[in-house]
Amino acid sequence: MKNQIEELIKKGVDCCEKAEFEQGVNYFDKVLLADPKNALALHNRARALSRIGKITLALVDFKALTVQFPQNASFMADYAVALHLDNQNEEAALLFEQALALEPTNPYRYASRAYFKDRTGDFEGAILDYEKAIELDPEDAISLNNKGLIEEKLGYKERANKSFDKSNRIVGYKPAEKSKEKHSAPDFSGLNKQPTKGKNNRWAIIKSVFTKEGFKDFTHFTKTLLIKKGKA
Repeated sequence: MKNQIEELIKKGVDCCEKAEFEQGVNYFDKVLLADPKNALALHNRARALSRIGKITLALVDFKALTVQFPQNASFMADYAVALHLDNQNEEAALLFEQALALEPTNPYRYASRAYFKDRTGDFEGAILDYEKAIELDPEDAISLNNKGLIEEKLGYKERANKSFDKSNRIVGYKPAEKSKEKHSAPDFSGLNKQPTKGKNNRWAIIKSVFTKEGFKDFTHFTKTLLIKKGKA
């Protein structure tokens, strides 16, 4: 039975990697019929349901995960994102806080909450969270980039340029003409990926935390997001 469950999860993950999310949900459903508390199937099904727009069902799964694993900051933060997608921002803010309380020295937690604050209009709060993320991880080019985007949006040109310059140095990017460099909108893809040095296009190197439309990396099921092993 254990091998069968593992094989079903693998098939579900493979389907989602090919953007066949509904078929992936079917595989995760089979696992959960046999093992209703299987965390891997529950977590992946929640993400797949989010990807196909079934946020209400996804929220049920995320809530079940946080009840089953109240000390898992990743489950807590993913639940917060799903709540935000459902426009439940007060509840989402509380869960981001709880995830951060569980992992107060994890820079990713601050970066995630920072982008949430940016999206919900708390720009100064977002900058403070990015600064904390950078304090914990001075080589975090993504947080530096995102902080620069907010500073630029607020008209803090000098501060924004310093943030972009630091981010550029970390990823090894040297713009030929800084005055002509254009900053793209946040893109949330690749948060868990290491920047690749030597590329010509800065925006092929740095990807920010969430997309302008809303947390699409969370619902995109890239290989870095799929839960294949025991750790979330």
